[in-house]
Amino acid sequence: MITLDQLTRAVQAGRSDGSSDYDLNPTIKAELPERSLRPAAVLIPLIEREGRWRVILTKRASHLKHHAGQVSFPGGKVEVGETIEAAALREAEEEIGLPTSAVEMIGSLDVHETVTNFTVTPFVALANDFRPIIDAGEVEEMFEVPLDFLMSDQNMSIQGRNWHGHRRKYYTIPYGPYYIWGATARIIKVLADRVAQCA
Repeated sequence: MITLDQLTRAVQAGRSDGSSDYDLNPTIKAELPERSLRPAAVLIPLIEREGRWRVILTKRASHLKHHAGQVSFPGGKVEVGETIEAAALREAEEEIGLPTSAVEMIGSLDVHETVTNFTVTPFVALANDFRPIIDAGEVEEMFEVPLDFLMSDQNMSIQGRNWHGHRRKYYTIPYGPYYIWGATARIIKVLADRVAQCA
């Protein structure tokens, strides 16, 4: 079982070179034109249930223009005048009703570059028990996954699909009826690798 001390040491272990949706597809990235990347942030909230840590995730609303129906962390674009951390906290409160007062920040992970031209900073935090208020305009569902499940290599695989004329590979973590993949799975992989190093 992963302890809070192990998780904290893993998150605060220092930075690497970051991660990217292109980590498994370097030839695709090499062919991209010059891009302008926008800053975004996500919150990885962990909540304790019966002595074990669980990660809060969301399923995005099916009517959204981008990433409809996909599993993600609460998060979004950084607004003008706010810090990246403030953006993560604001989005979590807007999307699932997690108030900033119920959040204890542990730290951030490496910046992740997405195929949708964002640089996403993930923040790992503890969440006190709260009453979820789901923004139906953005979120279809909020659910929890055991941290130990997400941190296990046995539950993660690499799959692929055709994308813009290329075979694009990506990480996946199936969990019950939920299919975690893409940027969310890659960010989880970063955390899992760090936790394994601190074991």
